[in-house]
Amino acid sequence: MRYSKSAHTRFYHRYHVVWATKYRYKILQGPMRDRIREIIIQTCSELGVHIVKGVLARDHVHMFLSIPPKHSLSNVLQRIKGRSSRRIQMEFPELRKRYWGRRFWARGYFSTTSGNVTDDVIKQYLELHSDK
Repeated sequence: MRYSKSAHTRFYHRYHVVWATKYRYKILQGPMRDRIREIIIQTCSELGVHIVKGVLARDHVHMFLSIPPKHSLSNVLQRIKGRSSRRIQMEFPELRKRYWGRRFWARGYFSTTSGNVTDDVIKQYLELHSDK
């Protein structure tokens, strides 16, 4: 286990998070999938969040994140989901018919810490999930 550090802090905060597209539409494919990946990576780097592992399925996203203690998990996901939703809908106007309420992601998310389950188990799960 390797601790992360900031100016006055050493920490090991790992979160496994999952969120889905609204109505579980299976649309995360092709150029939209690549663009969502870029937006998520950019947003995480701006916040100082380290992506340990991430998988985009066709209708949901799995991520294993290391979040600094100055950010809460809910604020990080609010930024990721909000920014990606807005940009995707601006760049892919064909989504307006399907997502008429301007919400690309479903409400809420699932999260767990890696305290009860080891990091290796989560990474192995994500590896197997990406093979499907």
